[in-house]
Amino acid sequence: MNDKEAKNRLIGSMPKIGIRPVIDGRQRGVRESLEDPTMNLAKSVAKFIERNLRHPNGMPVECVLADTTIGGVAEAAKTEEKFQRQGVGASLTITKSWTYGTETIDQNPLRPKAIWGFNGSERPGAVYLAAAAAGHNQKGLPVFKIYGQNVQSAEDTTIPDEVKEKILKFAKAGLAVAYLRGKSYLAMGGVAMGIAGSIVDEEVFQDYLGMRNEYIDMSEFTRRIAENIYDQKEFEKALAWVKNNCSEGKDNNPAAEQASREEKNEQWEFIVKMTLIARDLMIGNPRLAELGYKEEAKGHNAIAAGFQGQRQWTDHFPNGDFMEAILNSSFDWNGIREAYIVATENDSLNAVPMLFNHLLTNRAQIFSDVRTFWSPEAVERVTGKKLTGRAKNGIIHLINSGSTTLDGTGKMQDEAGNPVMKEFWNIKEKEVEACLQATEWPPANLGYFRGGGFSSQFLTEGGMPVTMARMNTVKGLGPVLQIAEGYTVEIDPEIHEVLNQRTDPTWPTTWFVPNLTGKGAFKDVYSVMNNWGANHGAISFGHIGDQLITLAAMLRIPVNMHNVAAKRIFRPDAWNLFGTNDLESADYRACKNFGPLYR
Repeated sequence: MNDKEAKNRLIGSMPKIGIRPVIDGRQRGVRESLEDPTMNLAKSVAKFIERNLRHPNGMPVECVLADTTIGGVAEAAKTEEKFQRQGVGASLTITKSWTYGTETIDQNPLRPKAIWGFNGSERPGAVYLAAAAAGHNQKGLPVFKIYGQNVQSAEDTTIPDEVKEKILKFAKAGLAVAYLRGKSYLAMGGVAMGIAGSIVDEEVFQDYLGMRNEYIDMSEFTRRIAENIYDQKEFEKALAWVKNNCSEGKDNNPAAEQASREEKNEQWEFIVKMTLIARDLMIGNPRLAELGYKEEAKGHNAIAAGFQGQRQWTDHFPNGDFMEAILNSSFDWNGIREAYIVATENDSLNAVPMLFNHLLTNRAQIFSDVRTFWSPEAVERVTGKKLTGRAKNGIIHLINSGSTTLDGTGKMQDEAGNPVMKEFWNIKEKEVEACLQATEWPPANLGYFRGGGFSSQFLTEGGMPVTMARMNTVKGLGPVLQIAEGYTVEIDPEIHEVLNQRTDPTWPTTWFVPNLTGKGAFKDVYSVMNNWGANHGAISFGHIGDQLITLAAMLRIPVNMHNVAAKRIFRPDAWNLFGTNDLESADYRACKNFGPLYR
């Protein structure tokens, strides 16, 4: 990747990981014998993190190493001063020995923190780990404990695999927490059709995520279109790209109601302008300042946004499906780039898990209705055919009005030829072409969208491991997160055709089957659908439920439904003190006890 492809499009520097080598401070032989081994281990960890992690924008993750080992409060204070100066968002303390617990810990209350206590027999690193964790818990500063399974020799600077896994899980989630802080969620419009998720809850964003809330009326789109407040040259470039790459699909509206060719051409121009304007509203555009629109050029520093659309907009103007789908994709007329996060119907509570997924995986996200559970019996009744393979126990139809990322076609491939969704820096031009070729843009269903527009239409490839997530809020409780790992599935084309025609064939479809555990909400596919908390879900490539659980714990958001194996779950040490038999209940108690991170 070259430097032009990796860039920070938001205001604020990228957060860093702080590495804190902690040491026994006793001089006259004890400390001296530990200096080099401890610092060398810290350097080894820093290199490991930098070699294995990138930010979602493609920029490399940087580590900040303490200037010296930390043997007491003075060195801890100097390290904290350096970390604040250099923008450290999460810290990892490393020790090979006993040291003075509460004198050396990271006490910054907003910074996610972890300790790796080296498992060595020469010095009691594990004793420090336990003592320091106890100090964190007593002070109300949750910390993640990392401890290798096997004893290592004192001079060993290798990182055991189980330690690597926890370091990366902690670091990626910690960076996400830090990157969210101070960014905006931009509500473009208000509440869509009474959908509660589009009633933007400022307390959730501010108290739990440390974010700002920004708002514009949808009339800002019409103002900017009427007054030409967009880059005309880019518009011409974008329109030409659309004509060459976006195939218009079949018009399924009654012949008497169909728009004329001229009207459809005008709608294409309108929705391309909408796309430019939405992006400019989110992140600004210096080109607008050159055109004399200095205020509009600044944007809202929005890491995520939502567009109300229905119905105040779509009863009269073309819908936002194209705008949302292209922004949510990893490419457009300017080439391959980081996907944006834009929620349909301004569902801010689905934008949040989309954002979580994106920050953890660096990939584009599928926004979808969790529309219909099809049991094997119902499928056979309406199609005369049986579901087979992974779909044999039933399927969930993920389908919405066309805002799903085009990455969700599954037309990208790994080295073995399996369908995947990739980080944008790994996407090839031919994969972009494949995604575009797999997508048609039928004129919008005028029953839903009186103002017209075009909706994306494709069928997601089966066989991709995915994770569906959703955040809900409950009065008196606050936000809770739901997680369902599973797979996209391919079903008999004749079954798909019959089922798809029963909903709306102009929209993109993803057939999803969750991984079942045989109990609770994951007893069967029906139970997953029946326990899902709202009408939308955020779907990410990969099984990342464990990473979401780690991130949720950092933000004090309990998880009320998941199918992640207990051995993969990594939460702060304090969570164990709220109960070890029923981990879900303990999570609720811990989150309530520590409260929102920013309140």
